[in-house]
Amino acid sequence: MTDHAETRGRVIPFQVTNRLVFAIALPMTLAYLTTPLLGIVDTAVVGQLGDAVLLGGLAAGAIVFDVVFASFNFLRSGTTGLVSQAFGREDTREEQAIFWRAFLVAFVSGLLLLVAAPLIVASGVWFIAAEPRVSEALSAYVYIRLISAPFALVNYAILGYVLGRGEGAIGLAFQLILNLSNIALSIYLGLHLGWGLEGVAWGTVGGEALAMVIGLVFVVRRFRKMPSMRQGAVTDTLALKAMFALNRDIMIRSFVLLGAFALLTRESAQLGTLTLAANAVLMNFFLLAGYLLDGFATAAEQIAGRAVGARYRPAFDRAVRLTALWGFVFAGVIAFLLLAFGEAFIAIVTTAPEVRAEALRFLPWAALTAVAGVLAFQMDGVFIGATWSRDMRNMMLLSFLLYLAALLTLGPALGNHGLWAALHVFLIARGVSLLAILPFRARKTFPV
Repeated sequence: MTDHAETRGRVIPFQVTNRLVFAIALPMTLAYLTTPLLGIVDTAVVGQLGDAVLLGGLAAGAIVFDVVFASFNFLRSGTTGLVSQAFGREDTREEQAIFWRAFLVAFVSGLLLLVAAPLIVASGVWFIAAEPRVSEALSAYVYIRLISAPFALVNYAILGYVLGRGEGAIGLAFQLILNLSNIALSIYLGLHLGWGLEGVAWGTVGGEALAMVIGLVFVVRRFRKMPSMRQGAVTDTLALKAMFALNRDIMIRSFVLLGAFALLTRESAQLGTLTLAANAVLMNFFLLAGYLLDGFATAAEQIAGRAVGARYRPAFDRAVRLTALWGFVFAGVIAFLLLAFGEAFIAIVTTAPEVRAEALRFLPWAALTAVAGVLAFQMDGVFIGATWSRDMRNMMLLSFLLYLAALLTLGPALGNHGLWAALHVFLIARGVSLLAILPFRARKTFPV
Protein backbone atom coordinates (compact mmCIF):
# COMPACT_ATOMS: atom_id res chain seq x y z
CA MET A 1 0.00 0.00 0.00
CA THR A 2 1.21 3.54 0.67
CA ASP A 3 4.55 4.32 2.26
CA HIS A 4 4.28 5.93 5.69
CA ALA A 5 6.76 8.33 7.21
CA GLU A 6 6.95 10.06 10.55
CA THR A 7 7.20 13.86 10.66
CA ARG A 8 7.06 15.74 13.97
CA GLY A 9 5.24 12.93 15.67
CA ARG A 10 2.40 12.47 13.19
CA VAL A 11 1.92 9.99 10.39
CA ILE A 12 1.59 11.37 6.86
CA PRO A 13 0.07 9.30 4.05
CA PHE A 14 3.01 9.54 1.64
CA GLN A 15 5.90 11.73 0.60
CA VAL A 16 6.23 13.27 -2.85
CA THR A 17 9.82 13.05 -4.06
CA ASN A 18 11.67 13.52 -7.32
CA ARG A 19 12.07 9.76 -7.39
CA LEU A 20 8.30 9.24 -7.16
CA VAL A 21 7.69 11.72 -9.99
CA PHE A 22 10.28 10.13 -12.26
CA ALA A 23 9.11 6.59 -11.41
CA ILE A 24 5.85 7.49 -13.17
CA ALA A 25 6.99 10.10 -15.71
CA LEU A 26 9.95 8.37 -17.37
CA PRO A 27 8.36 4.96 -18.07
CA MET A 28 5.23 6.64 -19.42
CA THR A 29 7.25 9.02 -21.60
CA LEU A 30 8.88 5.95 -23.17
CA ALA A 31 5.48 4.26 -23.47
CA TYR A 32 3.88 7.26 -25.20
CA LEU A 33 6.79 7.46 -27.65
CA THR A 34 6.00 3.94 -28.91
CA THR A 35 2.71 5.27 -30.34
CA PRO A 36 4.23 7.42 -33.13
CA LEU A 37 6.70 4.57 -33.76
CA LEU A 38 3.73 2.35 -34.56
CA GLY A 39 2.46 4.88 -37.09
CA ILE A 40 5.89 5.08 -38.72
CA VAL A 41 6.09 1.28 -39.05
CA ASP A 42 2.58 1.01 -40.49
CA THR A 43 3.45 3.70 -43.04
CA ALA A 44 6.71 1.91 -43.90
CA VAL A 45 4.92 -1.44 -44.37
CA VAL A 46 2.31 0.03 -46.70
CA GLY A 47 5.00 2.13 -48.40
CA GLN A 48 6.83 -1.07 -49.38
CA LEU A 49 3.83 -2.00 -51.54
CA GLY A 50 4.64 0.89 -53.88
CA ASP A 51 1.06 2.12 -54.24
CA ALA A 52 0.35 5.76 -53.36
CA VAL A 53 -3.36 4.98 -53.18
CA LEU A 54 -2.80 2.58 -50.27
CA LEU A 55 -0.63 5.15 -48.46
CA GLY A 56 -3.37 7.70 -48.92
CA GLY A 57 -5.96 5.27 -47.57
CA LEU A 58 -3.79 4.55 -44.53
CA ALA A 59 -3.22 8.25 -43.81
CA ALA A 60 -6.90 9.07 -44.22
CA GLY A 61 -7.94 6.10 -42.08
CA ALA A 62 -5.53 7.18 -39.35
CA ILE A 63 -7.21 10.60 -39.23
CA VAL A 64 -10.61 8.94 -38.77
CA PHE A 65 -9.29 6.89 -35.85
CA ASP A 66 -7.51 9.86 -34.30
CA VAL A 67 -10.92 11.55 -34.04
CA VAL A 68 -12.87 8.45 -32.94
CA PHE A 69 -10.45 7.15 -30.31
CA ALA A 70 -9.41 10.59 -29.03
CA SER A 71 -13.09 11.06 -28.15
CA PHE A 72 -12.79 8.13 -25.74
CA ASN A 73 -9.55 9.19 -24.08
CA PHE A 74 -11.57 9.85 -20.93
CA LEU A 75 -11.56 6.08 -20.36
CA ARG A 76 -7.84 6.33 -19.66
CA SER A 77 -7.51 9.69 -17.93
CA GLY A 78 -10.81 9.58 -16.03
CA THR A 79 -10.03 6.12 -14.71
CA THR A 80 -6.57 7.27 -13.63
CA GLY A 81 -8.01 10.19 -11.66
CA LEU A 82 -10.65 8.13 -9.84
CA VAL A 83 -8.35 5.18 -9.11
CA SER A 84 -5.59 7.47 -7.82
CA GLN A 85 -7.99 8.98 -5.30
CA ALA A 86 -9.16 5.55 -4.13
CA PHE A 87 -5.48 4.54 -3.91
CA GLY A 88 -4.81 7.59 -1.73
CA ARG A 89 -7.65 6.50 0.57
CA GLU A 90 -6.25 2.94 0.58
CA ASP A 91 -9.67 1.76 -0.62
CA THR A 92 -8.89 -1.31 -2.73
CA ARG A 93 -12.57 -2.27 -2.98
CA GLU A 94 -13.37 1.03 -4.69
CA GLU A 95 -10.33 0.65 -6.98
CA GLN A 96 -11.87 -2.59 -8.26
CA ALA A 97 -15.32 -1.04 -8.65
CA ILE A 98 -13.90 1.93 -10.60
CA PHE A 99 -12.07 -0.40 -12.96
CA TRP A 100 -15.12 -2.58 -13.66
CA ARG A 101 -17.30 0.49 -14.25
CA ALA A 102 -14.73 1.75 -16.77
CA PHE A 103 -14.52 -1.74 -18.30
CA LEU A 104 -18.29 -1.88 -18.85
CA VAL A 105 -18.40 1.61 -20.40
CA ALA A 106 -15.40 0.75 -22.61
CA PHE A 107 -16.73 -2.58 -23.85
CA VAL A 108 -20.26 -1.31 -24.53
CA SER A 109 -18.87 1.79 -26.28
CA GLY A 110 -16.65 -0.45 -28.43
CA LEU A 111 -19.63 -2.57 -29.46
CA LEU A 112 -21.59 0.59 -30.33
CA LEU A 113 -18.70 1.74 -32.53
CA LEU A 114 -18.87 -1.61 -34.31
CA VAL A 115 -22.59 -1.14 -34.93
CA ALA A 116 -21.94 2.41 -36.15
CA ALA A 117 -19.19 1.26 -38.55
CA PRO A 118 -21.09 2.11 -41.78
CA LEU A 119 -21.83 5.62 -40.48
CA ILE A 120 -18.22 6.16 -39.35
CA VAL A 121 -16.86 4.98 -42.71
CA ALA A 122 -19.32 7.13 -44.67
CA SER A 123 -18.47 10.18 -42.54
CA GLY A 124 -14.75 9.57 -43.01
CA VAL A 125 -15.10 9.24 -46.78
CA TRP A 126 -17.20 12.42 -46.91
CA PHE A 127 -14.82 14.43 -44.73
CA ILE A 128 -11.62 13.34 -46.49
CA ALA A 129 -13.23 13.71 -49.94
CA ALA A 130 -10.40 11.83 -51.65
CA GLU A 131 -10.36 10.20 -55.08
CA PRO A 132 -12.45 6.99 -55.39
CA ARG A 133 -9.58 4.51 -55.05
CA VAL A 134 -8.27 6.22 -51.90
CA SER A 135 -11.82 6.23 -50.46
CA GLU A 136 -12.08 2.51 -51.21
CA ALA A 137 -8.79 1.81 -49.40
CA LEU A 138 -9.89 4.02 -46.48
CA SER A 139 -13.16 2.10 -46.17
CA ALA A 140 -11.47 -1.31 -46.13
CA TYR A 141 -8.96 -0.17 -43.52
CA VAL A 142 -11.52 1.48 -41.23
CA TYR A 143 -13.98 -1.44 -41.34
CA ILE A 144 -11.28 -3.86 -40.20
CA ARG A 145 -9.78 -1.55 -37.59
CA LEU A 146 -13.17 -0.93 -36.02
CA ILE A 147 -13.21 -4.61 -35.02
CA SER A 148 -10.53 -3.64 -32.51
CA ALA A 149 -12.71 -0.95 -30.89
CA PRO A 150 -13.93 -3.01 -27.88
CA PHE A 151 -10.38 -4.25 -27.24
CA ALA A 152 -8.79 -0.80 -27.67
CA LEU A 153 -11.23 0.94 -25.33
CA VAL A 154 -10.87 -1.76 -22.66
CA ASN A 155 -7.10 -1.24 -22.94
CA TYR A 156 -7.65 2.45 -22.12
CA ALA A 157 -9.39 1.36 -18.90
CA ILE A 158 -6.63 -1.11 -18.02
CA LEU A 159 -3.91 1.50 -18.54
CA GLY A 160 -5.95 4.04 -16.56
CA TYR A 161 -6.20 1.63 -13.62
CA VAL A 162 -2.46 0.85 -13.64
CA LEU A 163 -1.48 4.51 -13.84
CA GLY A 164 -3.97 5.41 -11.12
CA ARG A 165 -1.88 3.28 -8.78
CA GLY A 166 1.31 5.03 -9.94
CA GLU A 167 2.71 1.88 -11.59
CA GLY A 168 4.54 3.52 -14.47
CA ALA A 169 6.77 0.50 -15.14
CA ILE A 170 3.73 -1.78 -15.52
CA GLY A 171 2.14 0.84 -17.78
CA LEU A 172 5.26 0.84 -19.94
CA ALA A 173 5.27 -2.96 -20.13
CA PHE A 174 1.59 -2.93 -21.13
CA GLN A 175 2.15 -0.36 -23.87
CA LEU A 176 5.17 -2.26 -25.17
CA ILE A 177 3.13 -5.47 -25.40
CA LEU A 178 0.38 -3.59 -27.22
CA ASN A 179 2.52 -1.68 -29.70
CA LEU A 180 5.27 -4.23 -30.35
CA SER A 181 2.77 -7.03 -30.99
CA ASN A 182 0.89 -4.64 -33.27
CA ILE A 183 4.10 -3.84 -35.16
CA ALA A 184 5.11 -7.52 -35.47
CA LEU A 185 1.67 -8.61 -36.67
CA SER A 186 1.41 -5.70 -39.14
CA ILE A 187 4.79 -6.60 -40.68
CA TYR A 188 3.96 -10.33 -40.78
CA LEU A 189 0.45 -9.98 -42.16
CA GLY A 190 1.06 -6.94 -44.35
CA LEU A 191 4.37 -7.97 -45.95
CA HIS A 192 5.15 -11.63 -45.26
CA LEU A 193 1.64 -12.90 -46.04
CA GLY A 194 1.04 -10.15 -48.60
CA TRP A 195 -2.23 -8.86 -47.12
CA GLY A 196 -1.13 -5.26 -47.68
CA LEU A 197 -3.20 -2.48 -46.10
CA GLU A 198 -5.72 -5.00 -44.75
CA GLY A 199 -2.85 -6.86 -43.08
CA VAL A 200 -1.78 -3.70 -41.27
CA ALA A 201 -5.37 -3.22 -40.06
CA TRP A 202 -5.64 -6.85 -38.89
CA GLY A 203 -2.27 -6.46 -37.16
CA THR A 204 -3.78 -3.66 -35.07
CA VAL A 205 -6.80 -5.81 -34.22
CA GLY A 206 -4.51 -8.65 -33.12
CA GLY A 207 -2.25 -6.39 -31.05
CA GLU A 208 -5.18 -4.77 -29.24
CA ALA A 209 -6.81 -8.16 -28.54
CA LEU A 210 -3.58 -9.69 -27.21
CA ALA A 211 -2.89 -6.70 -24.95
CA MET A 212 -6.46 -6.78 -23.62
CA VAL A 213 -6.25 -10.47 -22.72
CA ILE A 214 -2.89 -10.07 -20.98
CA GLY A 215 -4.07 -6.91 -19.20
CA LEU A 216 -7.29 -8.51 -17.96
CA VAL A 217 -5.45 -11.59 -16.72
CA PHE A 218 -3.09 -9.32 -14.77
CA VAL A 219 -5.90 -7.22 -13.27
CA VAL A 220 -8.13 -10.18 -12.36
CA ARG A 221 -5.27 -12.05 -10.70
CA ARG A 222 -4.45 -8.95 -8.64
CA PHE A 223 -8.09 -8.43 -7.65
CA ARG A 224 -8.32 -12.02 -6.38
CA LYS A 225 -5.74 -11.12 -3.73
CA MET A 226 -7.75 -8.09 -2.57
CA PRO A 227 -10.85 -7.87 -0.36
CA SER A 228 -14.02 -8.44 -2.41
CA MET A 229 -16.14 -5.51 -3.53
CA ARG A 230 -19.40 -4.83 -1.76
CA GLN A 231 -22.49 -6.10 -3.56
CA GLY A 232 -23.77 -3.63 -6.16
CA ALA A 233 -20.62 -1.49 -6.05
CA VAL A 234 -20.10 -1.55 -9.81
CA THR A 235 -23.61 -0.26 -10.53
CA ASP A 236 -23.70 2.27 -7.68
CA THR A 237 -25.82 5.13 -9.03
CA LEU A 238 -23.95 8.01 -7.40
CA ALA A 239 -20.54 6.62 -8.41
CA LEU A 240 -21.70 6.09 -11.99
CA LYS A 241 -23.12 9.60 -12.12
CA ALA A 242 -19.82 11.06 -10.90
CA MET A 243 -17.87 8.97 -13.44
CA PHE A 244 -20.08 10.04 -16.33
CA ALA A 245 -19.82 13.71 -15.33
CA LEU A 246 -16.02 13.45 -15.22
CA ASN A 247 -15.92 11.60 -18.54
CA ARG A 248 -18.29 14.10 -20.19
CA ASP A 249 -16.08 17.04 -19.25
CA ILE A 250 -12.91 15.31 -20.44
CA MET A 251 -14.63 14.41 -23.74
CA ILE A 252 -15.70 18.04 -24.30
CA ARG A 253 -12.15 19.16 -23.56
CA SER A 254 -10.79 16.64 -26.09
CA PHE A 255 -13.24 17.74 -28.80
CA VAL A 256 -12.32 21.41 -28.31
CA LEU A 257 -8.63 20.52 -28.52
CA LEU A 258 -9.18 18.62 -31.78
CA GLY A 259 -11.20 21.56 -33.07
CA ALA A 260 -8.36 23.97 -32.32
CA PHE A 261 -5.88 21.90 -34.32
CA ALA A 262 -8.38 21.41 -37.17
CA LEU A 263 -8.86 25.20 -37.36
CA LEU A 264 -5.12 25.73 -37.51
CA THR A 265 -4.92 23.30 -40.43
CA ARG A 266 -7.83 25.01 -42.18
CA GLU A 267 -6.33 28.48 -41.78
CA SER A 268 -2.97 27.16 -42.97
CA ALA A 269 -4.66 25.90 -46.13
CA GLN A 270 -6.12 29.36 -46.73
CA LEU A 271 -2.56 30.71 -46.91
CA GLY A 272 -1.62 28.26 -49.66
CA THR A 273 -0.41 24.72 -50.21
CA LEU A 274 3.19 25.58 -49.31
CA THR A 275 2.17 26.99 -45.91
CA LEU A 276 -0.09 24.00 -45.29
CA ALA A 277 2.73 21.56 -46.04
CA ALA A 278 5.28 23.46 -43.92
CA ASN A 279 2.92 23.65 -40.95
CA ALA A 280 2.11 19.94 -41.29
CA VAL A 281 5.84 19.21 -40.97
CA LEU A 282 6.24 21.54 -37.97
CA MET A 283 3.17 20.17 -36.16
CA ASN A 284 5.07 16.89 -35.89
CA PHE A 285 7.52 18.71 -33.60
CA PHE A 286 4.68 19.99 -31.44
CA LEU A 287 3.16 16.50 -31.19
CA LEU A 288 6.56 15.00 -30.37
CA ALA A 289 7.03 17.57 -27.59
CA GLY A 290 3.58 16.66 -26.30
CA TYR A 291 4.48 12.95 -26.13
CA LEU A 292 7.72 13.78 -24.29
CA LEU A 293 5.91 15.97 -21.74
CA ASP A 294 2.87 13.73 -21.25
CA GLY A 295 4.85 11.59 -18.81
CA PHE A 296 5.00 14.49 -16.34
CA ALA A 297 1.32 15.25 -16.92
CA THR A 298 0.58 11.61 -16.04
CA ALA A 299 2.72 11.90 -12.89
CA ALA A 300 0.77 15.04 -11.94
CA GLU A 301 -2.49 13.15 -12.53
CA GLN A 302 -1.63 10.22 -10.30
CA ILE A 303 0.11 12.04 -7.44
CA ALA A 304 -2.41 14.90 -7.26
CA GLY A 305 -5.29 12.42 -7.28
CA ARG A 306 -3.61 10.30 -4.63
CA ALA A 307 -3.12 13.38 -2.44
CA VAL A 308 -6.78 14.35 -2.83
CA GLY A 309 -7.82 10.82 -1.88
CA ALA A 310 -5.55 10.93 1.17
CA ARG A 311 -6.76 14.47 2.01
CA TYR A 312 -3.16 15.54 2.43
CA ARG A 313 -2.49 19.08 1.14
CA PRO A 314 1.35 19.10 1.49
CA ALA A 315 1.63 16.14 -0.89
CA PHE A 316 -0.68 17.88 -3.36
CA ASP A 317 1.28 21.14 -3.29
CA ARG A 318 4.60 19.36 -3.70
CA ALA A 319 3.21 17.27 -6.57
CA VAL A 320 2.17 20.47 -8.38
CA ARG A 321 5.56 22.12 -7.80
CA LEU A 322 7.74 19.15 -8.77
CA THR A 323 5.82 18.14 -11.89
CA ALA A 324 5.79 21.78 -13.04
CA LEU A 325 9.50 22.21 -12.33
CA TRP A 326 10.57 19.09 -14.21
CA GLY A 327 8.06 19.75 -16.96
CA PHE A 328 9.61 23.16 -17.63
CA VAL A 329 13.14 21.73 -17.47
CA PHE A 330 12.31 19.08 -20.05
CA ALA A 331 10.38 21.59 -22.18
CA GLY A 332 13.44 23.85 -22.24
CA VAL A 333 15.67 20.96 -23.30
CA ILE A 334 13.19 19.94 -26.04
CA ALA A 335 12.96 23.52 -27.34
CA PHE A 336 16.76 23.84 -27.40
CA LEU A 337 17.19 20.55 -29.30
CA LEU A 338 14.53 21.52 -31.84
CA LEU A 339 16.13 24.91 -32.39
CA ALA A 340 19.62 23.42 -32.66
CA PHE A 341 18.78 20.40 -34.84
CA GLY A 342 15.44 21.39 -36.32
CA GLU A 343 16.82 21.89 -39.82
CA ALA A 344 18.10 18.30 -39.88
CA PHE A 345 14.77 17.03 -38.52
CA ILE A 346 12.90 18.92 -41.23
CA ALA A 347 15.16 17.39 -43.87
CA ILE A 348 14.26 13.91 -42.59
CA VAL A 349 10.52 14.59 -42.78
CA THR A 350 10.42 16.17 -46.25
CA THR A 351 12.64 16.19 -49.32
CA ALA A 352 10.88 19.12 -51.04
CA PRO A 353 13.30 22.11 -51.01
CA GLU A 354 10.57 24.76 -50.92
CA VAL A 355 8.76 23.04 -48.02
CA ARG A 356 12.06 22.71 -46.13
CA ALA A 357 12.80 26.41 -46.57
CA GLU A 358 9.30 27.47 -45.51
CA ALA A 359 9.30 25.18 -42.47
CA LEU A 360 12.69 26.50 -41.40
CA ARG A 361 11.31 30.07 -41.40
CA PHE A 362 8.74 29.15 -38.76
CA LEU A 363 10.79 26.59 -36.84
CA PRO A 364 11.25 28.85 -33.73
CA TRP A 365 7.47 29.05 -33.29
CA ALA A 366 7.17 25.24 -33.39
CA ALA A 367 10.16 24.68 -31.11
CA LEU A 368 8.80 27.02 -28.44
CA THR A 369 5.41 25.30 -28.29
CA ALA A 370 7.02 22.91 -25.79
CA VAL A 371 7.59 25.80 -23.38
CA ALA A 372 4.26 27.49 -24.12
CA GLY A 373 2.33 24.25 -23.65
CA VAL A 374 4.02 22.57 -20.69
CA LEU A 375 1.89 24.31 -18.05
CA ALA A 376 -1.29 23.42 -19.95
CA PHE A 377 -0.30 19.74 -20.08
CA GLN A 378 0.72 19.67 -16.41
CA MET A 379 -2.35 21.55 -15.18
CA ASP A 380 -4.60 19.20 -17.16
CA GLY A 381 -2.97 16.34 -15.27
CA VAL A 382 -3.50 18.01 -11.88
CA PHE A 383 -7.15 18.84 -12.58
CA ILE A 384 -7.96 15.38 -13.99
CA GLY A 385 -6.29 13.69 -11.03
CA ALA A 386 -8.20 15.89 -8.59
CA THR A 387 -11.37 15.29 -10.70
CA TRP A 388 -11.92 19.05 -11.06
CA SER A 389 -13.08 18.34 -14.58
CA ARG A 390 -15.72 21.08 -14.80
CA ASP A 391 -13.10 23.77 -14.20
CA MET A 392 -10.79 22.17 -16.76
CA ARG A 393 -13.61 22.09 -19.31
CA ASN A 394 -14.58 25.72 -18.66
CA MET A 395 -11.01 27.00 -18.89
CA MET A 396 -10.55 25.07 -22.12
CA LEU A 397 -13.62 26.77 -23.58
CA LEU A 398 -12.39 30.18 -22.39
CA SER A 399 -8.94 29.54 -23.90
CA PHE A 400 -10.55 28.44 -27.16
CA LEU A 401 -12.43 31.73 -27.39
CA LEU A 402 -9.18 33.63 -26.86
CA TYR A 403 -7.58 31.41 -29.51
CA LEU A 404 -10.36 32.20 -31.98
CA ALA A 405 -9.95 35.93 -31.36
CA ALA A 406 -6.18 35.67 -31.87
CA LEU A 407 -6.60 33.53 -34.99
CA LEU A 408 -9.06 35.93 -36.59
CA THR A 409 -6.97 39.03 -35.81
CA LEU A 410 -3.35 37.91 -35.97
CA GLY A 411 -3.81 35.53 -38.93
CA PRO A 412 -4.94 38.19 -41.45
CA ALA A 413 -2.43 40.72 -40.06
CA LEU A 414 0.69 38.55 -39.80
CA GLY A 415 0.00 35.55 -42.04
CA ASN A 416 1.54 32.29 -40.84
CA HIS A 417 3.36 34.07 -38.01
CA GLY A 418 -0.09 35.06 -36.77
CA LEU A 419 -1.36 31.47 -36.89
CA TRP A 420 1.53 30.23 -34.79
CA ALA A 421 1.17 33.17 -32.39
CA ALA A 422 -2.51 32.25 -31.95
CA LEU A 423 -1.55 28.66 -31.11
CA HIS A 424 0.83 29.99 -28.44
CA VAL A 425 -1.96 32.18 -27.05
CA PHE A 426 -4.17 29.09 -26.80
CA LEU A 427 -1.53 26.98 -25.02
CA ILE A 428 -0.52 29.73 -22.57
CA ALA A 429 -4.14 30.66 -21.82
CA ARG A 430 -4.97 27.05 -20.94
CA GLY A 431 -2.10 26.75 -18.49
CA VAL A 432 -2.40 30.19 -16.89
CA SER A 433 -6.20 30.06 -16.48
CA LEU A 434 -6.02 26.70 -14.70
CA LEU A 435 -3.14 27.85 -12.53
CA ALA A 436 -5.11 30.97 -11.56
CA ILE A 437 -8.06 29.00 -10.16
CA LEU A 438 -5.98 26.19 -8.63
CA PRO A 439 -5.55 27.88 -5.17
CA PHE A 440 -9.32 28.39 -4.88
CA ARG A 441 -10.04 24.76 -5.79
CA ALA A 442 -7.34 23.47 -3.47
CA ARG A 443 -8.74 25.44 -0.51
CA LYS A 444 -12.19 23.93 -1.09
CA THR A 445 -10.80 20.40 -1.46
CA PHE A 446 -8.39 20.59 1.50
CA PRO A 447 -10.28 22.55 4.18
CA VAL A 448 -8.11 23.61 7.12
